[in-house]
Amino acid sequence: MTLNKLILTRLDGSEYPQRELQNRVILVVNVASRCGFTPQYTGLEALYRQFSPLGLTILGFPCNQFGGQEPGDADEIARFCALDYPVSFPIMAKCEVNGPRTHPLYHWLKAEQPGLLGSEAIKWNFTKFLINRDGQVVARYAPQTTPQSLATDIAALL
Repeated sequence: MTLNKLILTRLDGSEYPQRELQNRVILVVNVASRCGFTPQYTGLEALYRQFSPLGLTILGFPCNQFGGQEPGDADEIARFCALDYPVSFPIMAKCEVNGPRTHPLYHWLKAEQPGLLGSEAIKWNFTKFLINRDGQVVARYAPQTTPQSLATDIAALL
């Protein structure tokens, strides 16, 4: 499986065009609005503003699997991402990252970059995956890894 074979859906239910990911460095993050790591939205937006013109795309995937920290529907999530932590990077449809209904993207990401001791499970919100321009998953970062600390890795791929 590869990224360009996956169908991705935006928060509003529309399909996210694969052409927008071609030849881009991509940071995928499972996000939540009521998490201790939620302030990372600010750092993610800063990365996006800094590196998007150079070829970075950030995709935020709301997920409610960790402590019920993303309970809202698409409208509530959209309001949150417009008002509380305004972001301009794409927010995708709410999905699951573990278990039997895991989004196909997360099946692929976890297989390509297992976590600590080979575990594929996502442990918490704001786990991050970095994909290079060739569509290879090159890194996985723990939730506590701040967006700012990824700048060097991202810059190296751009």
